[in-house]
Amino acid sequence: MPLDPLVKAFLDRMAAIPRLKVWDIPLDLMRQSFAGMMELTGPKDVAVGKVDNLTIPGPAGDIPARVYAPVAASGPQAALIYFHGGGFVAGSLVSHDGLCRLFTAEGGFKVIAVDYRLAPEHPYPAAVDDAWAALQWIEANAAELGVDAGRIAVGGDSAGATLAAVVAQLARDKGGLKLACQLLLFPFTQLGGETASLHEFAVGYFLERQAIDYFLGLYAPTGVDRAAPRVSPLRAADLSGLPPAYVMLAGYDPLHDEGLAYADKLRDAGVTVTLADYPDLVHGFIYLQTVLPQAHDAVAEAAKAVRAALDAA
Repeated sequence: MPLDPLVKAFLDRMAAIPRLKVWDIPLDLMRQSFAGMMELTGPKDVAVGKVDNLTIPGPAGDIPARVYAPVAASGPQAALIYFHGGGFVAGSLVSHDGLCRLFTAEGGFKVIAVDYRLAPEHPYPAAVDDAWAALQWIEANAAELGVDAGRIAVGGDSAGATLAAVVAQLARDKGGLKLACQLLLFPFTQLGGETASLHEFAVGYFLERQAIDYFLGLYAPTGVDRAAPRVSPLRAADLSGLPPAYVMLAGYDPLHDEGLAYADKLRDAGVTVTLADYPDLVHGFIYLQTVLPQAHDAVAEAAKAVRAALDAA
């Protein structure tokens, strides 16, 4: 299927603007550029009931977090714990504020966004440790947060989806914490692996192969075992017993094939999987809310699926 014409036009406009690549500019400017793109193209003026900032005790200090409550919420609410994307190097509570609002509004559940530590200042396992600590603390303090501890999901986009997949495995392995769902949007599932999509869509499709290699080099530098399941969730020997998964992929995404491989491996292990594969779109297309009508629809469908899983828990 051809690339969506609206996406192609957007990519053509971006390509026409002279700019250095992410791996050629200082880290702070790269992060500012990512935040600026999210501000420009992200959801606008999404109404939610309430937004509160808080901190979560973490293994290396407080972890900033933000709680979004739906309109007219009362009593303990189902919740999605959300980890933002950005290649483990960029992204924040601010960059993903619009998306978290949209998930809250469309799903009618609380969203708790977790601002985990970023590489290269804090390489692996810092992000995983923060994500796991946040999940445990939220479950233990659910009553104070107005959350139904029996109806908690984890999710994220890109690098955040990887963290969601990893903590879902940790929750199963350590026991005592049962998740209702895992929302995996364009996940990295095998750091350093090779797939056809990594080669076919290496250049010119929003996320480029060299950017992937750059980000992963900062997050999992020499000495990190990239085959470990806490780094590459696809490498886990056993995926049985994991919560139902909603996996969103894009046909022109370098990460498409490894995301599909994870969905297939989950299904083969007996896990219920809903696969939303958009063949004419690119990695992270849900960021393009002001560019692409399908971006809103895709988030709405994902939110409804998470809501159904939370209600069935």
